[in-house]
Amino acid sequence: MTLFDLNQFESKARAMSGVESELPGNMPLAARMRPRDFAEFVGQEHLVGEGRVLRKCIEADQLPSMIFWGPSGSGKTTLAYVIANVTSSHFSPLTAVSAGVADLRCIVDEAKHRLKLSGQRTIMFIDEIHRFNKIQQDAILPFVENGVVILIGATTENPSFEVISALLSRCRVFTLSPLTDEEVLFVVERAMKDEERGLGKLKVELAEDALRHLVVASDGDARVALNALEMATQATSPQDDGHRRLSLTTIEEALQHRALLYDKGGDQHYDLISALHKSLRGSDPDAALYWLGRMLEAGEDPLYIARRLVRFASEDVGMADPQALVVAVAAQQAVHFVGIPEGNLALAEVATYLATAPKSNSLYNGYSRVQQDIERSRNDPVPLHLRNPATRLMRELGYGKGYKYAHDYPGHFVEQQNLPDSLQGERYYFPSDQGYEKEVKARLKAWWGNDREKKG
Repeated sequence: MTLFDLNQFESKARAMSGVESELPGNMPLAARMRPRDFAEFVGQEHLVGEGRVLRKCIEADQLPSMIFWGPSGSGKTTLAYVIANVTSSHFSPLTAVSAGVADLRCIVDEAKHRLKLSGQRTIMFIDEIHRFNKIQQDAILPFVENGVVILIGATTENPSFEVISALLSRCRVFTLSPLTDEEVLFVVERAMKDEERGLGKLKVELAEDALRHLVVASDGDARVALNALEMATQATSPQDDGHRRLSLTTIEEALQHRALLYDKGGDQHYDLISALHKSLRGSDPDAALYWLGRMLEAGEDPLYIARRLVRFASEDVGMADPQALVVAVAAQQAVHFVGIPEGNLALAEVATYLATAPKSNSLYNGYSRVQQDIERSRNDPVPLHLRNPATRLMRELGYGKGYKYAHDYPGHFVEQQNLPDSLQGERYYFPSDQGYEKEVKARLKAWWGNDREKKG
């Protein structure tokens, strides 16, 4: 890299980090209002509040390599820029969307040179680090390990899945939460009052219902709130007194549609299906319908949901209501037959049925015990009396000898050995007292006596 290229690169990095005070007026409001220090930073008190370890490390300019993980608009990039302004380390930002290995090497070479000449450390900030593939992440690893650069990565995806384990083990992961409504409200009101970088000179006013809708509809994303506020302001002409009064209708048009926070291949996919599953298990039909709606309205594959409901019918309802499996499979067929959106009601019906059905995991636990025994015990042969004597040789070898045909006995039941010798007396299925399973329990007790009761 030539001296000219190096100077040009450092100038660009300083501009991106917010070190330069002059901001172009045509920058989006969210970019202009980006906090410059902790006094302006909003949210994440659990990480950067007064006295917190991370804040102390930042203010002491003693940073470990770290990864900020959190939803959009929670302040990951902003926090990195605050670090750039607070510390004396050089700040080299790039985005994984457009950067490659050559860009990484360029920053590393520059960092080595800087460290040798002046002893100044370099922070390499990689936005959307989850977009780097394994080779690109491997390229960073040795320089993070030997301290040539301090890595700060930002990601909306779970680092456990998207960052290679070797790199992850050398970084501290800090989880950022969505901003609360109160925090988003503070950000919005500050932008409306700020005459230097915000909308203060435009004398913006929001009707109470418009402000409430803007805050709630942003879903904890400050960027969404500020961008919508700016668009609504630009679309509103000043009145005779010079004030721009934004109505609920204007805010709704600026937001257009409340974008549901959902990624069919990421954490939201698993978090929401987990919430649906646990709401069903908790016998809460209202919560079950809500989480089901969140997934369907965000565009989740309805057949995926149907498959999960079929699984739930066996795993968590089981023999307490055998009809649950029938209803779940019928819903899957209905969705496949009529499609969406009509099929949504079939899924809503089965979700409500499962939530209100009696629950039992006896079947699930029973099969789990079977799996354990199969794994740890011998694969003993089938007892001779249970084998089918299909040929003369088989009959001569004793196949089927001594087998008791249940229909020849009173009540169509007869006690006999049905498990291998090594597992004789083992019990796997212990019915509960819930729903239909209570009848099953009584029936088994009548046939087998107290031998079917679960031991300690």
